[in-house]
Amino acid sequence: MATVALLLVSTVLIFAQTEHDSSGYGLGNPVMLFGIFELPILFLCVYYSFQTAKALKGGIFGQGMNYLAWGFLVMAVGHIAMQIHNLFHYDVFRDPFGPTLGNVLWFVALIITWGLSAYGFYSIYKVSKK
Repeated sequence: MATVALLLVSTVLIFAQTEHDSSGYGLGNPVMLFGIFELPILFLCVYYSFQTAKALKGGIFGQGMNYLAWGFLVMAVGHIAMQIHNLFHYDVFRDPFGPTLGNVLWFVALIITWGLSAYGFYSIYKVSKK
């Protein structure tokens, strides 16, 4: 918990001391800073979601948590792709695959993320009502 608090406080302090550049890119952009500081917290969430699923040792709750963990992992990959685009102006979906297929792949990644997460939550919800 102290690590998360330190990351949040650091983000606010850096934001307060950083000049804003007008290009909208680079570390002078507050959105960029928050995006970068989001990543360690996202990695912690993914790590602990898999640890929680493992600790539940299968079963209905464990299976639901496992689906959530995989959904969070796909979401983390998407967030990394967004930060690569923001920092390096390289779109990992559209640049190699073109605009149409790149957009389709991005959409598929979103459906996978939300599908896995929704199914995990639904599995836990269904069992908790019994």
